[in-house]
Amino acid sequence: MVTPAFLKPRNILNIFWQTSYVGIIAIGITFVMIAGGIDLSVGSMLALLGAFAITTSNKLGNGVGPTLVSILLTYALASLLGLGMGLLTTKGKIPAFITTLGGMAIYRSLVLNFANGGVYMSFSRTFSSFGMKFIAGLPLPMIVFIVYAVLAYIVLDKTRFGRYVYAVGANETAAVYSAIKVDLIRTITYVISGVSVATSAILLSSMMASVSSSSTGSGFELDAIAAAVIGGTSLSGGKGTIFGTFFGALILGVVNNMLVMLNVAVYLQGMVKGLIIIAAVLLQSLKK
Repeated sequence: MVTPAFLKPRNILNIFWQTSYVGIIAIGITFVMIAGGIDLSVGSMLALLGAFAITTSNKLGNGVGPTLVSILLTYALASLLGLGMGLLTTKGKIPAFITTLGGMAIYRSLVLNFANGGVYMSFSRTFSSFGMKFIAGLPLPMIVFIVYAVLAYIVLDKTRFGRYVYAVGANETAAVYSAIKVDLIRTITYVISGVSVATSAILLSSMMASVSSSSTGSGFELDAIAAAVIGGTSLSGGKGTIFGTFFGALILGVVNNMLVMLNVAVYLQGMVKGLIIIAAVLLQSLKK
């Protein structure tokens, strides 16, 4: 009963569309994980950046100019947040797990506080319209996801910076002896993660024309990490590919879609994702 509906072009397009938001974040988090880090704050950061984008666009007013300014400010904030996480982890010598877990709590608390636990609504027609745009029959988030993956692949696989990211994650001591600035490389990966979250936050908040302070972005950190791990990214660093994460995100999107079609309880879907992560990590361990 699931198969006929699942194979319909409209459903396939919908899977790709819905996967794009997590997929973009997963691409950013892949940089962090390959460099030997982790980022648990991305879900709450998405809510914060989405709320910031909506709030600034409302204050600046309708129109292309104000919307562009709002988007640029959101990217600036995301870069600062990523920079902060990177510096706390590298210069502060705080484990990435603790730093980003704290960030997750802080970001969510800020979003909840400013909205009193409510919803941020967009009143800018320009801002709330581009997230629903189609180009050549394809939704904008899907196109951004594909382009973002290609650009990330070029950076990670075809540049010196990309080689340094792999080197830092594979063997930090060897990287130091090779005169690689380990702290700088790791910090930049967190900035990349922040920019990735901003991209997803802008697209999602525009499409929804709102951000729920309590639920928007919830669970995105699990999905993003799962997509990277399914795609072959090692939790211990030094291994992973952008296109692996790209297809890992799509696989996760297919699983989510099938769970919905099979009427699996929402509360059990997280368990399924958790089992998938464990299975993927177990397979990586067995390969070693």
